[in-house]
Amino acid sequence: MICNKNNKKETYIHQSINKYIIMTAHEIDYRIYGEEMQFVEIELDPQEGVIAESGSFMMMDDGIKMETIFGDGSSKNKGFLGSILGAGKRILTGESLFMTAFYNELSGKRNVSFASPYPGKIVPIDLTEFRGKFICQKDAFLCAAKGVSVGVEFSKRLGRGLFGGEGFIMQKLEGDGMAFVHAGGTMAKKELQAGETLRVDTGCIVGFTQDVDYDIEFVGGIKNSIFGGEGLFFAKLQGPGTVYIQSLPFSRLADRVLASAPRSGGKDKGEGSILGGLGDLLDGDNRF
Repeated sequence: MICNKNNKKETYIHQSINKYIIMTAHEIDYRIYGEEMQFVEIELDPQEGVIAESGSFMMMDDGIKMETIFGDGSSKNKGFLGSILGAGKRILTGESLFMTAFYNELSGKRNVSFASPYPGKIVPIDLTEFRGKFICQKDAFLCAAKGVSVGVEFSKRLGRGLFGGEGFIMQKLEGDGMAFVHAGGTMAKKELQAGETLRVDTGCIVGFTQDVDYDIEFVGGIKNSIFGGEGLFFAKLQGPGTVYIQSLPFSRLADRVLASAPRSGGKDKGEGSILGGLGDLLDGDNRF
């Protein structure tokens, strides 16, 4: 279990680089439970809220109101057209048109929980530590404090857009609150120094800070390209900045499951048995 109980900051104003800026995101506390299949429990004070992707909700205490909203609801006064545009950006990332907001309407503290979609780790991201912006893959976002903006980050490089695994579009999380992203399998956090380079499988990127330079690089070599089985390109990440890497991208997991699944009129892998389907009957996997 990972537990966080932040000291409450003043939620109305704070000083940064000799300039006063308004704190917009709600101050939330959280606990992360589990090992391989984690969920995050958000503790909400009265009138605090959290936004989440559709389908990530797990459970909530009595007294919490659930509301479906366009986009991320980060701006209260942007109007209906602004909400439509915000929701439209989410469609570009392959996410749902709507998000769900949860508010504590009672006087005491209440909890709401969100679950990871497949085996892996939930990564807490404090946007104040990353100068208010974090870039992540399109399906990594899980939930965030109300007021955090979930937008679109377009790639400015043709090669990265065509061959970078995530295409031209990634998600950007902006604001001054807590956000939570999901990494498949085991998560690695790398702190890159200025000029330090890390080469990664394009599907294994969870996210990175805004100063990291992200590009793609050709694997090189005919044998590596044709027979290596690792694709034609690496993702090239150059510091300074922080990078989060996942060991099991969902696309890789889905490919393995589909490859092992029985096919109509065909053969499955037989779990490695030289007896194939007959081996399934012998080891108890005898569905008809």
